[in-house]
Amino acid sequence: MSKRFKITATGKAIHRKANRGHKFGHRRGERKSQLRIDGCITGKQAKHILECLRPAGR
Repeated sequence: MSKRFKITATGKAIHRKANRGHKFGHRRGERKSQLRIDGCITGKQAKHILECLRPAGR
């Protein structure tokens, strides 16, 4: 999971958005700029990810 998610200094779980690999020529500039921003995970999924990424023994 640490390969896909990161915990910020404030404790939020973030991830890289999909469809950012290649073929950007035909996409609108607005869409490309939206994909540059990392996504923030909320709700039960965020809680689960935070528990999984917490160091062992804490």
